[in-house]
Amino acid sequence: MKKTWWKEAVVYQVYWRSFYDSNGDGIGDLQGVIEKLDYIQELGADVIWLNPFYESPDRDNGYDISDYEKIMSKAGNMEIFERLVDEIHDRGMKVIMDLVVNHTSDQHSWFLESKSSLDNEKRDWYIWKQPKNGGKPNNWRSYFEPSTWTFDERTGEYYFHSFAVEQPDLNWQNEDLRHEIYRMMRSWLDKGIDGFRMDVINLLAKQDGFPDAENPDHISYLADNPGIHEYLQEMNREVLQHYDGMTVGEIPFVTPETGLLYVHEDRNELNTLFHFQVADEMPVMDLPKYKEIQENWYKGLQGKGWNSQFLNNHDHTRQVTRYGNDGKYRTESAKLLATMLHTLPGMPYVYQGEELGMTGVRFDSIEDYNDIAMKNKYKEEVEKGGDPKEVFEGLLLLSRDNSRTPMHWNDSKNAGFSNAEPWININPNYKSINAQQALEDPHSIFYYYKKLISLRKENPVMVYGDYEDLSKDHEKLYVYTRSYENKTWLIMLNHSDHEQVYQMKEELSGSDVILVIGNYKNDADKSILPSSFTLKPHEARVYEID
Repeated sequence: MKKTWWKEAVVYQVYWRSFYDSNGDGIGDLQGVIEKLDYIQELGADVIWLNPFYESPDRDNGYDISDYEKIMSKAGNMEIFERLVDEIHDRGMKVIMDLVVNHTSDQHSWFLESKSSLDNEKRDWYIWKQPKNGGKPNNWRSYFEPSTWTFDERTGEYYFHSFAVEQPDLNWQNEDLRHEIYRMMRSWLDKGIDGFRMDVINLLAKQDGFPDAENPDHISYLADNPGIHEYLQEMNREVLQHYDGMTVGEIPFVTPETGLLYVHEDRNELNTLFHFQVADEMPVMDLPKYKEIQENWYKGLQGKGWNSQFLNNHDHTRQVTRYGNDGKYRTESAKLLATMLHTLPGMPYVYQGEELGMTGVRFDSIEDYNDIAMKNKYKEEVEKGGDPKEVFEGLLLLSRDNSRTPMHWNDSKNAGFSNAEPWININPNYKSINAQQALEDPHSIFYYYKKLISLRKENPVMVYGDYEDLSKDHEKLYVYTRSYENKTWLIMLNHSDHEQVYQMKEELSGSDVILVIGNYKNDADKSILPSSFTLKPHEARVYEID
């Protein structure tokens, strides 16, 4: 396993429209990111990941791009972006951008040309099919809609979209399209960015013939199809291998076996990946399942490829609400989840506000939400006859707006995010959960994150250490070791609201240990591991075994 700078990095995700509004229009912007860079630097993050800020009608919060080489006015302009890159680099950090090349906006000039006539030279840059038996070409459904197909009256054909109607998929079989995308990627890398987070990158290749699905509700047929690896290897040859950047692919519907094909160090595709066996398949914490997922991915990638660790992002509910306890034990729970993610194998991702223990949100009605996926699903289910109140309640936990509410900077109006009415409602608990308060409290979640990140820089065992689960049969405790170059760390985590007892492995009982970090106060620095160990509710301890 090669050592690289990105394997040792901690990434901080900035969802810029909810980060900080510098110009008083109610929307965060790139200048706002510049003004808060010292905060991210104080935390200790190595890499900043910026969500899309390209020109866009903003139907899906920037993931519907109408021009890959312009910046939307809400975010700023190219001069501000270039200054942002310089400011990040001046602070010793790196920056990666979102690359969204599975689809564009339906307002992109390419698509406007493509739909203008059957014989337009860009017709084949998108996926068009004739009606089948007078209807849609197949029975597939999209992420956001009941069908992947929308009929175009002008040309009499359907176009394909894996997401919203306004997000037509690109046809990666077209060589001219691919090379135009590679040229665009090089233009951003030449501006100094340090890599890409690649949006749904394993959706680029489609199933040959677009056959009907046996179960159209299980949309895994959209991903991981033949041809995808040839596309990514070509992308690597044409672009990525010529820059010392990092790439992380958003790769749904993969197992450790299929995921390894994307990140194996000998295959020259991507550096690392996000898989979604936790975020998409585990609505609430199921610790035995979580441990099984971690074990399988560790064994599947060990020595060959690199994983990512995350429990929340702009698409997934804040982790302390979804997988922890955001009530009585919010602080302890937030610190425990942080301890776990920063000590498991792979690269930790911190989503803005996570380091403050920000929680999910509950607004009063569907009208209060912006999430296009949630709103479309609500409409679909109600039209099927579902009770509106029950449908609404059923969508709350996993709404993407849980993580998209503005950053809490202080307890002033609008949480210090903006002087104007924010584009999305503020979480009402900002008075008690905010950055100003956290920075004034040496025992805050923020400083706990800072210490974890600092420990990672100083201790290769957190990055390259072998992993062993010592608690496979325990439903509430997660106990494991990381070992590297004669150093072993013991991580002990209690994922419950009650005390839990752990029977220490015989070979470890009686060992001299040093407490590296813990989320309860007044722990002795040095001790001897007892044969039986009691952990408080949501307690986390990391020991170095002497």
